[in-house]
Amino acid sequence: MDAAPLIERLWVGNAGRNFNYLVGCPRTGEALVIDPLDADLCLRTAAARSWRITQVLNTHEHSDHVGGNAAVRAATGARLLAHPRAEPRVGPIDQPLADGDAVAVGDVRLQVIEAPGHTPAHVVVFAPVQPSLFCGDTIFNAGVGNCTRGGDPEVLFHTLQRLLVELPPQTRLYPGHDYMQRNLAFALDREPDNDSAQTWSERIENEAVAPLTTLEEERGFNPFLRLHSASLRRNLVQAGLGAAASDKATFLALRTLRDRW
Repeated sequence: MDAAPLIERLWVGNAGRNFNYLVGCPRTGEALVIDPLDADLCLRTAAARSWRITQVLNTHEHSDHVGGNAAVRAATGARLLAHPRAEPRVGPIDQPLADGDAVAVGDVRLQVIEAPGHTPAHVVVFAPVQPSLFCGDTIFNAGVGNCTRGGDPEVLFHTLQRLLVELPPQTRLYPGHDYMQRNLAFALDREPDNDSAQTWSERIENEAVAPLTTLEEERGFNPFLRLHSASLRRNLVQAGLGAAASDKATFLALRTLRDRW
């Protein structure tokens, strides 16, 4: 029987506000590291939990998500898992990842979903038991990834639409960065009458690190998941971005505006 994962969300505390993740099996003590930047932090946490790191998984190839690969692998002998198009940046891959692949961490089963947009080689990883999404830079709290370093916003739009259809609303999000305060400020700039965004903004005002959210909660305040909002579309049109034609046009207008904001 598949087990619920044990999850350690590791706050790096750097300027990029990165998260690293450990996913452990409660029976075997095996662990997977996702997007290690701070190798020492990952190794210390695993040792404190008596976990044995056997795999490293990169959601994508950017340096702040792969910078700890070599050190973690040297210390543990872990195998490397990533999309094959990421190999020039992440190094030799032991298990290339493709859509629908399963990754086993002891009794924990994770599903790979190809999620291009932020980069062409991006994947996200879904744990069906205790639904959890390790989403890299595809979706953040109150925002989504940019596409300024080789990505494609139209592709990202389609990726997000797929995730919203396929994943249960109670799915918890484990993003690669904490940009929640800044993203909520943008959300309120675009939709000032959004009570949910205002409530969350006040809630986290004095928090050092963003809380966990679910997809259902994000639909209440994440502008990139609120493309049908009449208020949001009206404000975009008033900003001269002419975004009333379709969900995709609204998304692209938001992404363009956020890039400049």
